[in-house]
Amino acid sequence: MLTLLFDGIAYGMLLFVLSLGLAVTMGLMNFINLAHGAFAMAGGYILVLLMQRAGWPFLACLPVAFLLTAAFGALLERTIYRPMYAKPHLDQVLFSIGLTFMAVAAVDYFMGSSQQNITLPDWLRVRFEFGSGALTLGMGAYRLFIVVVCVVLALALQAVLTQTRFGSRLRAAVDDPRVAAGLGIPVNRVFLLTFATGSGLAGLGGALGADLFGLDPTFPLKYMVYFLIVCAVGGTSSILGPLVAALVLGIADVMGKYYVPKLGAFIVYLLMIAILLWRPQGLFSRGGGK
Repeated sequence: MLTLLFDGIAYGMLLFVLSLGLAVTMGLMNFINLAHGAFAMAGGYILVLLMQRAGWPFLACLPVAFLLTAAFGALLERTIYRPMYAKPHLDQVLFSIGLTFMAVAAVDYFMGSSQQNITLPDWLRVRFEFGSGALTLGMGAYRLFIVVVCVVLALALQAVLTQTRFGSRLRAAVDDPRVAAGLGIPVNRVFLLTFATGSGLAGLGGALGADLFGLDPTFPLKYMVYFLIVCAVGGTSSILGPLVAALVLGIADVMGKYYVPKLGAFIVYLLMIAILLWRPQGLFSRGGGK
Protein backbone atom coordinates (compact mmCIF):
# COMPACT_ATOMS: atom_id res chain seq x y z
CA MET A 1 0.00 0.00 0.00
CA LEU A 2 2.74 2.47 0.98
CA THR A 3 4.76 1.53 -2.08
CA LEU A 4 1.79 2.23 -4.34
CA LEU A 5 1.24 5.54 -2.57
CA PHE A 6 4.86 6.56 -3.13
CA ASP A 7 4.74 5.50 -6.79
CA GLY A 8 1.55 7.53 -7.20
CA ILE A 9 3.23 10.57 -5.65
CA ALA A 10 6.22 10.23 -8.00
CA TYR A 11 3.89 9.83 -10.98
CA GLY A 12 1.87 12.84 -9.87
CA MET A 13 4.95 15.02 -9.37
CA LEU A 14 6.10 14.21 -12.88
CA LEU A 15 2.66 15.06 -14.24
CA PHE A 16 2.91 18.33 -12.34
CA VAL A 17 6.19 19.37 -13.98
CA LEU A 18 4.93 18.29 -17.40
CA SER A 19 1.71 20.28 -16.92
CA LEU A 20 3.30 23.29 -15.24
CA GLY A 21 4.22 25.06 -18.46
CA LEU A 22 0.69 24.65 -19.76
CA ALA A 23 -0.72 25.99 -16.49
CA VAL A 24 1.57 29.02 -16.75
CA THR A 25 0.62 29.84 -20.36
CA MET A 26 -3.09 29.27 -19.71
CA GLY A 27 -3.35 30.93 -16.32
CA LEU A 28 -0.81 33.74 -16.60
CA MET A 29 -0.71 34.41 -20.34
CA ASN A 30 -4.33 33.44 -21.15
CA PHE A 31 -3.13 31.37 -24.10
CA ILE A 32 -4.23 27.78 -24.75
CA ASN A 33 -1.22 25.89 -26.04
CA LEU A 34 -2.23 22.30 -26.77
CA ALA A 35 1.14 21.76 -28.43
CA HIS A 36 2.67 21.74 -24.95
CA GLY A 37 3.17 17.97 -25.12
CA ALA A 38 5.31 18.42 -28.22
CA PHE A 39 7.82 20.43 -26.18
CA ALA A 40 7.86 17.64 -23.59
CA MET A 41 8.51 15.13 -26.37
CA ALA A 42 11.34 17.34 -27.67
CA GLY A 43 13.01 17.27 -24.25
CA GLY A 44 12.74 13.50 -24.14
CA TYR A 45 14.31 13.07 -27.57
CA ILE A 46 17.10 15.52 -26.71
CA LEU A 47 17.91 13.29 -23.73
CA VAL A 48 17.85 10.17 -25.92
CA LEU A 49 20.12 11.67 -28.58
CA LEU A 50 22.63 13.01 -26.07
CA MET A 51 22.78 9.77 -24.08
CA GLN A 52 22.71 7.26 -26.93
CA ARG A 53 24.68 9.04 -29.64
CA ALA A 54 26.89 11.49 -27.78
CA GLY A 55 27.46 9.40 -24.67
CA TRP A 56 26.49 12.15 -22.23
CA PRO A 57 25.65 11.25 -18.61
CA PHE A 58 22.02 11.41 -17.52
CA LEU A 59 22.40 14.38 -15.17
CA ALA A 60 24.21 16.48 -17.79
CA CYS A 61 21.38 15.90 -20.28
CA LEU A 62 18.65 17.33 -18.05
CA PRO A 63 19.72 21.01 -18.04
CA VAL A 64 20.53 20.81 -21.75
CA ALA A 65 17.02 19.46 -22.44
CA PHE A 66 15.58 22.38 -20.48
CA LEU A 67 17.72 25.03 -22.20
CA LEU A 68 17.33 23.75 -25.76
CA THR A 69 13.57 23.33 -25.41
CA ALA A 70 13.29 26.78 -23.83
CA ALA A 71 15.28 28.28 -26.71
CA PHE A 72 13.08 26.51 -29.25
CA GLY A 73 9.98 27.73 -27.41
CA ALA A 74 11.33 31.30 -27.45
CA LEU A 75 11.94 31.08 -31.20
CA LEU A 76 8.42 29.81 -31.87
CA GLU A 77 6.91 32.41 -29.53
CA ARG A 78 8.66 35.21 -31.36
CA THR A 79 7.71 33.96 -34.84
CA ILE A 80 4.38 32.14 -34.83
CA TYR A 81 2.82 32.19 -31.34
CA ARG A 82 2.83 35.94 -30.65
CA PRO A 83 0.34 36.82 -33.42
CA MET A 84 -2.08 34.26 -31.88
CA TYR A 85 -2.30 35.94 -28.46
CA ALA A 86 -5.11 38.24 -29.53
CA LYS A 87 -7.02 35.53 -31.38
CA PRO A 88 -10.09 33.74 -29.94
CA HIS A 89 -9.42 30.63 -27.87
CA LEU A 90 -10.86 28.37 -30.57
CA ASP A 91 -8.26 29.67 -33.03
CA GLN A 92 -5.52 29.04 -30.47
CA VAL A 93 -6.74 25.48 -29.90
CA LEU A 94 -6.88 24.63 -33.61
CA PHE A 95 -3.51 26.27 -34.23
CA SER A 96 -1.73 24.41 -31.42
CA ILE A 97 -3.35 21.06 -32.26
CA GLY A 98 -2.10 21.48 -35.81
CA LEU A 99 1.41 22.08 -34.47
CA THR A 100 1.10 18.91 -32.39
CA PHE A 101 0.28 16.74 -35.39
CA MET A 102 3.12 18.34 -37.35
CA ALA A 103 5.53 17.55 -34.51
CA VAL A 104 4.31 13.95 -34.32
CA ALA A 105 4.78 13.47 -38.07
CA ALA A 106 8.24 15.11 -38.06
CA VAL A 107 9.54 12.99 -35.17
CA ASP A 108 8.11 9.83 -36.72
CA TYR A 109 9.89 10.65 -40.00
CA PHE A 110 13.30 11.52 -38.53
CA MET A 111 13.45 9.26 -35.45
CA GLY A 112 11.16 6.38 -36.39
CA SER A 113 8.01 5.16 -34.69
CA SER A 114 9.60 2.68 -32.30
CA GLN A 115 9.71 3.15 -28.54
CA GLN A 116 12.94 4.72 -27.29
CA ASN A 117 14.83 2.87 -24.56
CA ILE A 118 16.61 4.83 -21.85
CA THR A 119 19.44 3.30 -19.82
CA LEU A 120 19.45 4.97 -16.43
CA PRO A 121 22.68 5.18 -14.43
CA ASP A 122 23.21 2.46 -11.85
CA TRP A 123 22.61 4.76 -8.89
CA LEU A 124 19.10 5.52 -10.16
CA ARG A 125 18.23 1.83 -10.44
CA VAL A 126 18.76 1.15 -6.74
CA ARG A 127 15.70 0.23 -4.69
CA PHE A 128 15.19 0.86 -0.99
CA GLU A 129 12.75 -0.98 1.26
CA PHE A 130 11.58 0.05 4.71
CA GLY A 131 9.27 -1.76 7.12
CA SER A 132 7.74 -5.18 6.68
CA GLY A 133 4.47 -6.86 5.81
CA ALA A 134 1.58 -4.64 4.78
CA LEU A 135 3.51 -1.52 5.86
CA THR A 136 6.48 -2.18 3.59
CA LEU A 137 7.59 0.92 1.70
CA GLY A 138 9.54 0.27 -1.48
CA MET A 139 11.21 3.32 -2.99
CA GLY A 140 13.03 3.30 -6.30
CA ALA A 141 15.92 5.77 -6.48
CA TYR A 142 14.67 7.04 -9.85
CA ARG A 143 11.22 7.89 -8.49
CA LEU A 144 12.73 9.45 -5.38
CA PHE A 145 14.96 11.58 -7.61
CA ILE A 146 11.91 12.71 -9.59
CA VAL A 147 10.07 13.72 -6.41
CA VAL A 148 13.02 15.74 -5.10
CA VAL A 149 13.60 17.56 -8.40
CA CYS A 150 9.91 18.35 -8.82
CA VAL A 151 9.58 19.72 -5.27
CA VAL A 152 12.58 22.00 -5.82
CA LEU A 153 11.11 23.23 -9.12
CA ALA A 154 7.72 23.92 -7.55
CA LEU A 155 9.22 25.93 -4.69
CA ALA A 156 11.52 27.88 -7.01
CA LEU A 157 8.76 28.77 -9.47
CA GLN A 158 6.36 29.79 -6.69
CA ALA A 159 9.04 32.08 -5.28
CA VAL A 160 9.71 33.64 -8.69
CA LEU A 161 6.04 34.32 -9.39
CA THR A 162 5.15 35.71 -5.96
CA GLN A 163 8.31 37.31 -4.58
CA THR A 164 10.20 38.78 -7.53
CA ARG A 165 9.84 41.82 -9.73
CA PHE A 166 9.47 39.62 -12.79
CA GLY A 167 6.43 37.90 -11.25
CA SER A 168 4.71 41.20 -10.53
CA ARG A 169 5.51 42.42 -14.04
CA LEU A 170 4.05 39.26 -15.52
CA ARG A 171 0.81 39.60 -13.57
CA ALA A 172 0.53 43.24 -14.60
CA ALA A 173 1.19 42.41 -18.26
CA VAL A 174 -1.55 39.76 -18.20
CA ASP A 175 -4.12 41.96 -16.44
CA ASP A 176 -3.75 44.88 -18.86
CA PRO A 177 -0.96 44.81 -21.47
CA ARG A 178 -1.60 48.42 -22.60
CA VAL A 179 -1.34 49.91 -19.13
CA ALA A 180 1.66 47.72 -18.32
CA ALA A 181 3.44 48.88 -21.48
CA GLY A 182 2.60 52.49 -20.62
CA LEU A 183 4.25 52.02 -17.23
CA GLY A 184 7.44 50.91 -18.94
CA ILE A 185 7.04 47.15 -18.55
CA PRO A 186 8.46 45.30 -21.62
CA VAL A 187 5.36 43.18 -22.16
CA ASN A 188 6.65 41.29 -25.19
CA ARG A 189 9.89 40.40 -23.41
CA VAL A 190 8.00 39.25 -20.31
CA PHE A 191 5.75 37.01 -22.40
CA LEU A 192 8.77 35.69 -24.32
CA LEU A 193 10.59 34.68 -21.12
CA THR A 194 7.42 33.18 -19.65
CA PHE A 195 6.67 31.09 -22.72
CA ALA A 196 10.30 29.98 -22.97
CA THR A 197 10.32 28.94 -19.31
CA GLY A 198 7.09 26.99 -19.73
CA SER A 199 8.50 25.24 -22.79
CA GLY A 200 11.74 24.48 -20.97
CA LEU A 201 9.86 22.98 -18.02
CA ALA A 202 7.94 20.78 -20.44
CA GLY A 203 11.22 19.65 -22.00
CA LEU A 204 12.71 18.92 -18.59
CA GLY A 205 9.62 16.94 -17.63
CA GLY A 206 9.80 14.98 -20.85
CA ALA A 207 13.45 14.17 -20.20
CA LEU A 208 12.78 13.17 -16.58
CA GLY A 209 9.83 10.99 -17.57
CA ALA A 210 11.28 9.36 -20.68
CA ASP A 211 11.91 6.12 -18.82
CA LEU A 212 8.73 6.16 -16.70
CA PHE A 213 6.25 7.23 -19.38
CA GLY A 214 7.97 5.80 -22.41
CA LEU A 215 8.88 7.87 -25.44
CA ASP A 216 7.62 7.60 -29.01
CA PRO A 217 6.21 10.05 -31.60
CA THR A 218 2.67 9.72 -30.21
CA PHE A 219 3.73 11.03 -26.77
CA PRO A 220 1.99 14.45 -27.13
CA LEU A 221 -1.29 12.83 -28.16
CA LYS A 222 -1.23 10.19 -25.41
CA TYR A 223 -0.62 12.61 -22.56
CA MET A 224 -2.35 15.77 -23.81
CA VAL A 225 -5.51 14.79 -21.93
CA TYR A 226 -3.59 14.31 -18.68
CA PHE A 227 -2.03 17.77 -18.93
CA LEU A 228 -5.43 19.32 -19.52
CA ILE A 229 -6.97 17.39 -16.62
CA VAL A 230 -4.29 18.66 -14.23
CA CYS A 231 -4.91 22.27 -15.31
CA ALA A 232 -8.70 21.93 -15.29
CA VAL A 233 -8.92 20.20 -11.92
CA GLY A 234 -6.28 22.27 -10.13
CA GLY A 235 -7.01 25.60 -11.74
CA THR A 236 -4.36 27.85 -13.27
CA SER A 237 -4.38 30.83 -10.91
CA SER A 238 -1.60 29.43 -8.71
CA ILE A 239 1.15 26.80 -8.59
CA LEU A 240 -0.53 24.97 -5.70
CA GLY A 241 -3.60 24.03 -7.74
CA PRO A 242 -1.87 22.02 -10.48
CA LEU A 243 0.43 20.47 -7.84
CA VAL A 244 -2.42 19.13 -5.73
CA ALA A 245 -4.38 18.05 -8.81
CA ALA A 246 -1.38 16.18 -10.25
CA LEU A 247 -0.76 14.39 -6.95
CA VAL A 248 -4.41 13.38 -6.59
CA LEU A 249 -4.62 12.16 -10.18
CA GLY A 250 -1.27 10.38 -10.02
CA ILE A 251 -2.20 8.48 -6.86
CA ALA A 252 -5.67 7.67 -8.21
CA ASP A 253 -4.22 6.40 -11.49
CA VAL A 254 -1.64 4.13 -9.84
CA MET A 255 -4.06 2.81 -7.22
CA GLY A 256 -6.84 2.30 -9.75
CA LYS A 257 -4.67 0.39 -12.21
CA TYR A 258 -3.40 -1.85 -9.40
CA TYR A 259 -6.64 -2.63 -7.57
CA VAL A 260 -9.10 -2.36 -10.50
CA PRO A 261 -6.96 -3.00 -13.60
CA LYS A 262 -9.95 -3.61 -15.87
CA LEU A 263 -11.11 -0.03 -15.41
CA GLY A 264 -7.72 1.39 -16.38
CA ALA A 265 -7.72 5.17 -16.69
CA PHE A 266 -11.48 5.35 -16.13
CA ILE A 267 -10.79 6.08 -12.45
CA VAL A 268 -8.97 9.28 -13.38
CA TYR A 269 -11.77 10.52 -15.63
CA LEU A 270 -14.40 9.66 -13.02
CA LEU A 271 -12.46 11.59 -10.38
CA MET A 272 -12.07 14.54 -12.75
CA ILE A 273 -15.81 14.67 -13.42
CA ALA A 274 -16.62 14.50 -9.71
CA ILE A 275 -14.21 17.32 -8.82
CA LEU A 276 -15.35 19.57 -11.65
CA LEU A 277 -19.00 19.05 -10.72
CA TRP A 278 -18.08 20.14 -7.20
CA ARG A 279 -15.78 23.01 -8.20
CA PRO A 280 -16.22 23.83 -11.92
CA GLN A 281 -13.38 26.38 -11.97
CA GLY A 282 -10.84 24.06 -10.34
CA LEU A 283 -9.76 23.28 -6.80
CA PHE A 284 -7.78 26.47 -6.20
CA SER A 285 -9.23 28.96 -8.68
CA ARG A 286 -10.70 32.11 -7.26
CA GLY A 287 -14.44 31.80 -7.18
CA GLY A 288 -14.37 28.06 -7.87
CA GLY A 289 -17.51 26.25 -6.98
CA LYS A 290 -19.71 29.34 -6.82
